[in-house]
Amino acid sequence: MNTKKMVLIALFVAMSFVGAQIKLVYSIALDALPAFLAAAVLGPIPGALVGFLGHMLTALTSGFPFTMIIHLVIAVTMAVICWTFGKGYGKLPWIGNVGLAVFLNGIVATLLSVVAMEWAGIVPQWQAMFLALIGPLTLASAVNVGLAGILALALEKRGVLKEVKLK
Repeated sequence: MNTKKMVLIALFVAMSFVGAQIKLVYSIALDALPAFLAAAVLGPIPGALVGFLGHMLTALTSGFPFTMIIHLVIAVTMAVICWTFGKGYGKLPWIGNVGLAVFLNGIVATLLSVVAMEWAGIVPQWQAMFLALIGPLTLASAVNVGLAGILALALEKRGVLKEVKLK
């Protein structure tokens, strides 16, 4: 990994931290947008790294409300989803890749998170928590992934990424 790529990854992590302060619904924010953008621009591994670190920074500044273990589960899930988005970017049709990422980040990640919370004894019934979170988290996922995809397409169209394309 070269210095330029490390600096860009650090920049995307910082943007993720800033995005965490822009709330969409309750504590659901724009912290995932930079991770998906990094996955599209820099590739799946940097995107996964930004997704993981971005979530952990957000959880840290919130005081790890769901415990460190649950936030590690969420961060790993986020990393896998960003990696998947990065792998599909440019290979799958745009709407298909965005749709897959929204499904994985909105529905699958929510399900995994609340099941882990029940296992850890944080919530007594994961089904109720899942039903409460599925709508807002899927909407937030659509906003984060959709905006990242649109920004990546706009950057590519303007030729901005020719110099930073480091995949």
